[in-house]
Amino acid sequence: MTPEDWPKARGARSNPTPRFDRLGAEAVDDGWALAEEERPDPRTTIHVERARNILTRNDSPDIPFDRSVNPYRGCGHGCVYCFARPSHAYLDLSPGLDFETKLSVKPDAPALLEAALRKPGYKPAPIAFGTNTDPYQPIERDWKIMRGCLEVLAAFAHPVMITTKGFLVTRDLDILGPMAAEGLAAVAVSVTTLDVRLHAKLEPRASSPARRLEAIRRLSAEGVPTMVMAAPMIPRLNDHELEDILAAARDAGATAAGFTLLRLPYEVKDLFAEWLDAHFPERAAHVLSLLTQQRGGKLNDPRFGKRMSGEGEHARLLAQRFHVALRRLGLENGRVALDSSRFTPPPRVGDQLRLF
Repeated sequence: MTPEDWPKARGARSNPTPRFDRLGAEAVDDGWALAEEERPDPRTTIHVERARNILTRNDSPDIPFDRSVNPYRGCGHGCVYCFARPSHAYLDLSPGLDFETKLSVKPDAPALLEAALRKPGYKPAPIAFGTNTDPYQPIERDWKIMRGCLEVLAAFAHPVMITTKGFLVTRDLDILGPMAAEGLAAVAVSVTTLDVRLHAKLEPRASSPARRLEAIRRLSAEGVPTMVMAAPMIPRLNDHELEDILAAARDAGATAAGFTLLRLPYEVKDLFAEWLDAHFPERAAHVLSLLTQQRGGKLNDPRFGKRMSGEGEHARLLAQRFHVALRRLGLENGRVALDSSRFTPPPRVGDQLRLF
C-alpha cells in the first residue's frame, strides 16, 4: 500500500488479521488500483460494552499498583508502539488500524466501580488509570467516563493514580485538586519526545509535547503531585532526548520521573518494524539491532525485572543517564505515595446506620 492510500493521522501502517481468528485474509497487490472497499476505513467507530466488572487485579512485581480500571478498549491516540495493541486480538479485531479506530466504551464503569468499592471486606489501595489505554483519549471529551470514575473515587476518599498523554486531564482539576490536597491523587504525564515532527509520526492523535508540558504546569499549579514518564525510550529515535525531557518537565513543575524502554509484544513487533521502514528506512535496521541487544537477542523480553528496562550495555547506560539526570534536576525516582486511610464509603438512602 502506498503512503497516499493510507489514512492520514493514524499510527499503524497495516491492519493484520487477529492471531486468534480462524479465517485469515491477506491483500495482494496484483497491479490493479485498490478497490474502494479494500481501502482501510479511517473513521472511528464506537461499541458500547456492558462490562460485568471494572476492577482488574494484578500481581506483577514490575508495576507499583495491584489494581486498575480501564474505561475504554482501544485508543484513538494511535501510538504505533503501544504495548496494549495485542489486547484487541481478544476482541477478534486487529491490533493495527482497528486498535485506533474500533473503540469500546464502558459507560457503566462509574457504577461498577462504586459497587466494587462497597463490597464487604474491600481493602483500599491506589487504583491506577491509564495502565492499558489512555483514559483521556479524544472520545473522553464526549463520554466523560473517566470523570464519572473520579467523582466516585472522590466521594469515597479513595486514592487514584493516573497515567496519560492527554491534555484533557486538566479538565478534571476541579476534582483532582481537592483530592490531591488530601493525599488522594497523583498524575503521571507521558512525554515521549519534544520533537513535534517525530511526535506527529509516533503518536499522531495524542496531545502535542507542548500541551503535555502545559498539562504538567497546570496540574502542579493546582497542587496535584505530577511526575513525568519519559516513555518509551527508543534507541536512535528519541533516547537522546531523555535529559531534555526530564529537564523540561521539571521546569514545568514535575517533582518525580520514570522511564521505560520500548516494549514490542506480539503483533507490535511487526507493526513497529513496518512503521520504521515507512518513516525511517535509513535507520530501521540499526534501531531494531539495538533493541535486540537490550532484549537478549529478541525484539521482546517478557520477563519480570527485564521487560521495562532491558539489559546489556545500552540499557545500562540509559539507566545511568536517567539516575544522573534525576540527581542533577532534583527529581524523585518513581511515583508519589498516596493515602489509603481516608477511605470511607458514603452513606446511601436506606442504608442501615452504624451503631458505633
